[in-house]
Amino acid sequence: MQKVFIMLISFLAAASMVAAQQVAGTTQTLAAASMVVDTVQTVDAEPKITLKDCMAYAISNSTKVRIQQAANGDARIDRRDAILMAFTPQITSQTYAYYNFGRSIDPQTNTYFNTTSFYNGYQVQAGFDLFNGFQAVNNIKVSKTALQMGVTQEKQVEADICLSVMESYYNVVYFTKLQKLFEEQVQTAKSSLKLAKRQEELGQKGHADVVQMEADLADREYDLVNNRSQLNTQLLNLRDLMYWPLDSVLNIETDIEDAGNSLPSGDVNSVADYALSNNPGVQIAGWKLRNAERALNTAKWQLMPKLSLYAGWDTRYYSYKGSSTDPFHSQFKNNAGEYVQLSLTLPIFNRLSKYSTIARKKHAVATASAEYDQKRHDVDAEVRKAFQDSDDALAAWQQASRKEEVQDEAYRLNSRKLEQGLISPIEYRTATDNYLKAKADKYNSLYKYLIKQSVVRYYGGEEYINQF
Repeated sequence: MQKVFIMLISFLAAASMVAAQQVAGTTQTLAAASMVVDTVQTVDAEPKITLKDCMAYAISNSTKVRIQQAANGDARIDRRDAILMAFTPQITSQTYAYYNFGRSIDPQTNTYFNTTSFYNGYQVQAGFDLFNGFQAVNNIKVSKTALQMGVTQEKQVEADICLSVMESYYNVVYFTKLQKLFEEQVQTAKSSLKLAKRQEELGQKGHADVVQMEADLADREYDLVNNRSQLNTQLLNLRDLMYWPLDSVLNIETDIEDAGNSLPSGDVNSVADYALSNNPGVQIAGWKLRNAERALNTAKWQLMPKLSLYAGWDTRYYSYKGSSTDPFHSQFKNNAGEYVQLSLTLPIFNRLSKYSTIARKKHAVATASAEYDQKRHDVDAEVRKAFQDSDDALAAWQQASRKEEVQDEAYRLNSRKLEQGLISPIEYRTATDNYLKAKADKYNSLYKYLIKQSVVRYYGGEEYINQF
């Protein structure tokens, strides 16, 4: 009887210790959960930024856009200069003063004399090219096209920035979704391990099963840490693309709706035709070809004579050492004169430089023509590839969604079987891996389809930033 009483006391003491450990573990878990909730609430307190906001912020802070805007400013100045050069004369003025020592000509008597003299002259002249091989007219056209190219190039830069931001944004959303999924798996693995240990104590599971569950937990925790590292890398990349302050929290909107089952609107041929006429790259290549042709025409016209018109006014003042001359104001008025000059310049021989220029301009036209054809070919292929990629991505997303539904049901059934001891930890791990892969494939195919669909819509004339 005494032995039984002692055994009963020992059992109660052991039960009390186990209960105390469970309470302590529960307290630690609640404390950790409380810290996590506080952290999540702190992050959620920050305003969430949508994809459109990220694009707008990146464009407004991009140095590439600022550089292109400065280049556009230069293009506007060039256009203004070309217009002024074509329709306004060039006006210059000059003055000079010098002493002459030794023999010189007396302007009054037109005879030589030996004495020191002082001369001071003033001149104003205006010149205008009446004909210079249509160079001024072609310069206006070239400068206007260059300005159009600059504005279009700025749009191209903005589109490239938006596409890069969109890809990085969806990468962040993808790894954020996986992060939540891995966190749930870690908690599930911990619960399963706790259950397995309890079943081991009751003799329902062997020690090998418990070790396997501990290995599974270690794998899930490793996946969680590895995914967090990739998430931080993608966040850093997104901040870099946006020029977001590194010391500020970037809290983006991660609730992305499903893509739906509809294909992008528009026929591939009609979208391709639109892109070949309105795509910034094609337009820029076409304008480069046009400017090259104008430069060739200008070079050919330089073989023709150049006709210029000049008009001016001048006056002078002089004095001689040892003689009396009229005062400055009298000479300034009396010696004033005007002139009109018509100049015709005929090119005869300039070491074939003009012919060499013409040959180079022809080569430039051939190069620009080939680049234009290549760009049209590339854009047409890109449009058709974008449609094909969008169709394939949609089909992959639909299949991944069906697979995810099946694997989700299988995972829940296997979780119940594990609790009931009907399957081994290895079988449960296989089911878990299939479930995680199905989830990851669904997220990956969804965001890939959203990107491909946006590319198709962009080629159809809808800017990236206006799609959201």
